[in-house]
Amino acid sequence: MNDSRKASKSVHDGEARRLGVSAAIVLAAGDGTRMRSDTPKVLHQLGGRTLLNRVVSSVRQLNPDRLAVVVHYQAERVADAALSYDSGITIVRQDDIPGTGRAVQCAMKTLGEDERLAGPVLIAASDMPLLDFTTLQALIHSHVESGNGATVLTARLDNPTGYGRIIRDQQGNVLRIVEQKDANSTELAVHEVNTSVYVFDADVLGTSIEGLDDDNAQGEFYLTDALEQATQNGRQVGAFAAPDALAVEGVNDRIQLANLAKAHNRRVCEEWMLKGVTILDPETTWIDDEVEIAQDVTVLPGSFLQRHTVIASHAVIGPYTTLIDARIDEGATVERSRVQDSHIGAEASIGPWTYMRPGNELKEQTKAGAFVEMKKAHIDRGSKVPHLSYIGDAHIGEHSNVGGGTITANYDGVHKHRTQIGSHVHVGADNVFVAPVEVGDGVTTGAGSVIRHQVSDGSLAYSENTQHEKKNWKPAWER
Repeated sequence: MNDSRKASKSVHDGEARRLGVSAAIVLAAGDGTRMRSDTPKVLHQLGGRTLLNRVVSSVRQLNPDRLAVVVHYQAERVADAALSYDSGITIVRQDDIPGTGRAVQCAMKTLGEDERLAGPVLIAASDMPLLDFTTLQALIHSHVESGNGATVLTARLDNPTGYGRIIRDQQGNVLRIVEQKDANSTELAVHEVNTSVYVFDADVLGTSIEGLDDDNAQGEFYLTDALEQATQNGRQVGAFAAPDALAVEGVNDRIQLANLAKAHNRRVCEEWMLKGVTILDPETTWIDDEVEIAQDVTVLPGSFLQRHTVIASHAVIGPYTTLIDARIDEGATVERSRVQDSHIGAEASIGPWTYMRPGNELKEQTKAGAFVEMKKAHIDRGSKVPHLSYIGDAHIGEHSNVGGGTITANYDGVHKHRTQIGSHVHVGADNVFVAPVEVGDGVTTGAGSVIRHQVSDGSLAYSENTQHEKKNWKPAWER
């Protein structure tokens, strides 16, 4: 973690402690039917992380005393994912009674088993992938400073279709939230909507959710009814409008996911450009959140930078290149290629049409050229594999050149074996190295050779196939 990230984390931690959030509840029980997917909605990805992971990470920055994730649909799968993000999460299993209100009832019962909750309780939906710490922090501040019993995070949308509407009294206080299917024409005209993020005082929440029922169009226990219940119990319910509507936008189907991903990616690209990265076409360049890019990198159109890829200054990436957990050193070029879990050294040249499978280590000024595939290959300084070759489970020393059509035959049908090729070796075209095999320094191999045995330093190695010729030959179909 760099110094700026450490400083930011320290500020966040200090602020989170001051906010004093007693519990946070992330709602992840829904089946997300509109996604039309075997994968739970909350496990779909945006920016390289699942929707659930993104929300849990933002909520965890508030440093709540307890953090619960409520699961139901594909409960084990979602629970396993949540615990992989944060082992300190409390998993709450919602029963078959539907609704967000029921999810919170189950969570409060579980969280209250050990000790009585006191203080703010945050509730957040898990399908808001851009919900961030800054927005949550502002919401908690507003709640605490206003003395509200409950506060709902809202947004004003030009098109509020599909969202619950915020209904206020003449003084601006929140009276209730009306879901779209239950709203009348006047209520449907309201553009302030519920984002499904709330803060309750723990005692207000505990009292308000006791009397929930399913008397609504959906036949569900609505959490929104708890706000109206709090008002009826004499507690003030407030609202805080999110400064950035994108941060509170939800995902219900793949169209919304794609639109939100595109909007987010545009912001990511712009942030990198402001830091000195040249991105020729942000519309066709996709960059995951965990990627690190140095100043003066150039990213050409059609490039996908994924997971924890790290790119050093003056590297040129693309066009049409995918980097996954790759490390690209200063001045390297990767063109029209796929590089995964590999380290490309300074001033190295990769591509075009190169496939770097996991485990490669290419030193400075190396080359993996057109139609080359590598896997667990270690290529030392200045060595080149220019074209049409497969190098797997192999080590090539310094300043060696591998002729086109070369294959390291690393698999005997049961086990993988390694090939060792020394420094200053000239490999002829169309060679096969049958592993395990070791070739010394300064070796030259003849074109078309099959190398099965150890070759000593400074040798010429070749295998000969006798060529036969029969004159005046006619193929069978001409006889």
